[in-house]
Amino acid sequence: MLSKFISAAVLGIDAFLVEVETDLGANVPYFAIVGLPDSAVKESRERVESAIKNSGFTYPLKRITINMAPADVRKEGSAFDLPIALGILSAHGQLVIRRSQKLLILGELSLDGQVRPVRGCLSIAIRARNEGFQGLVVPEGNAREAALVKGLDIYPVSTLSQAVAFLNGQTEIAPHVEDFDKLFQLCAAESVDFSDVRGQQHAKRALEVAAAGGHNILMIGPPGSGKTMLARRLPTILPKLSMEEALETTRIYSVAGLLEPGTALVAIRPFRSPHHTISDAGLIGGGTHPRPGEVSLAHHGVLFLDELPEFNKSVLEVLRQPMEDGRVTISRAAMSLTFPASFMLAAAMNPCPCGYYTDPAHECTCSPAAIHRYLGRVSGPLLDRIDIHIEVPALRYDEIARQQPGENSAAIRSRVDRAREIQRQRFQGSKIYCNAAMQSREIRTYCAIGPEAESLLKQAMDRMGLSARAHDRILKVARTIADLEASKEIATGHIAEAIQYRSLDRNVWGA
Repeated sequence: MLSKFISAAVLGIDAFLVEVETDLGANVPYFAIVGLPDSAVKESRERVESAIKNSGFTYPLKRITINMAPADVRKEGSAFDLPIALGILSAHGQLVIRRSQKLLILGELSLDGQVRPVRGCLSIAIRARNEGFQGLVVPEGNAREAALVKGLDIYPVSTLSQAVAFLNGQTEIAPHVEDFDKLFQLCAAESVDFSDVRGQQHAKRALEVAAAGGHNILMIGPPGSGKTMLARRLPTILPKLSMEEALETTRIYSVAGLLEPGTALVAIRPFRSPHHTISDAGLIGGGTHPRPGEVSLAHHGVLFLDELPEFNKSVLEVLRQPMEDGRVTISRAAMSLTFPASFMLAAAMNPCPCGYYTDPAHECTCSPAAIHRYLGRVSGPLLDRIDIHIEVPALRYDEIARQQPGENSAAIRSRVDRAREIQRQRFQGSKIYCNAAMQSREIRTYCAIGPEAESLLKQAMDRMGLSARAHDRILKVARTIADLEASKEIATGHIAEAIQYRSLDRNVWGA
């Protein structure tokens, strides 16, 4: 006999439908899976056989052929265990479908018949809805995630026996329902706040400007000055994620298998901080079956690179494309996948190899040549793509001992939101959402300056030897500073402050 069930697999962050066909022949016992299965799919034979037997069903001693269509696309993962097991039972007559709904089925099986969660369930649910499916049979651990997609009945199952009884019509399973607003509020709780930071008013101001305009930022300072602490709080002053942004970010984490147990939604802006030993593939994404890298996991959030000069130069250079385009394309011989990668880059570095060049409390042991080599590890083209370079000096004792808390994240975020609203109105009808995304045409249109401000910028360009790209960065940052003050015009003071945020261009380290 022949049976068919519809399942799905993930390619990149998008899902595609897979028809699982099962045929039982009368020849000697044999089990074959065709349709470009990977190792995890091929190994389903042992899981499926043990799950069927341990669930109280009869495993047919026949020639079993499983075909996965389309046959020219490689299938990976363990999500086909449940539809394969159901297909065998249906073809053998132990399962008679009495459900009229158009259902999509997925789930991994344990040897005792338990149904385990799988990756990419949110993407699969979105594809199922778009393809006109009425319901989804999913592992219980994926129910909350799948229920984020409206217009589908989500039926969670915990065992193979429960799935068979449900499809046979012997038992009913209430569709899983989520309260979206309550879930969003629950998942959106922040664990850190800017009020924890003592001192560093200049650095806080720079981070506020960066958040208001979506600008990349580099912090330079000695160890212990608070660079990492400041960076970890940057997501708390960015505008809150919209539901659409949260779903897109959750899809990436679901595909990567990084959703924590019991967590259905990524409702706060991601903060990713990879170690400086990370590889190109780890940062950008890749592998035999390409997976999202750190730049995609930071989508709609912050990618923090601590000890920036310690990263491999080739790793830093591959950052340039996603920083400009907001996406990363990974090409293989058989496929080309594009992952979203719209993130804010926050980086930190010491001013010299020993770290104490700007610290009055510690003596620097580095020679000028060593400092120059150290700073030279970060290429000029990459620095040009970082709008703000800010010095973070060592804290004085009176700043550390201060008991009065600093301004909290909510107060800073309110100013950032007002500036972002000005930008939304300015760029309405375009694909630009913040000042940092402006191109040359928008800069000429929205960043016009008066003669006095232009004279100041010209002097800075001449003295600091700035590139044309750095010139545009200064104008964009100045536009953001003006937006924070709700000023339609970019004043001389705005240009002056923006110039101060180019510390490395000003050669303040004397190397």
